[in-house]
Amino acid sequence: VEVDNYDDDDDDDDLVIQIQPKAMVRLKELKSKQDDEAPMILRMGVRNGGCSGLSYVMDFSTEDAIEPDDMVDDYLNKDDDDKLWLKCVVDAKSMLYLYGLELDYSEDLIGGGFKFFNPNAEESCGCGSSFGV
Repeated sequence: VEVDNYDDDDDDDDLVIQIQPKAMVRLKELKSKQDDEAPMILRMGVRNGGCSGLSYVMDFSTEDAIEPDDMVDDYLNKDDDDKLWLKCVVDAKSMLYLYGLELDYSEDLIGGGFKFFNPNAEESCGCGSSFGV
């Protein structure tokens, strides 16, 4: 999977969540395991819990589960005529906490997986999966 297969132009400043190249590669790998040609829909949010008060939630969703007040960012595939391949959906309440979040990915044996870098977090736990504001 190529790292540069997504649209990373100056319009990224308008995105709620900045998906870094390594995370984009991992999402593409997950997408390639689906038989469906439709764009992947990644729903991100927060919920109460975790050792710092709030924890990140990330799951795959469907087009019909998108609510009118959800924020939807589109990611285009440069290698396929700018075809839409990923929609990142954030509900209105979570957007207050996630705006500006950077999603990355690490293949480290200990602590590997998706990583969240949140400019809104005043504190975060050692595992990186929960935060406080």
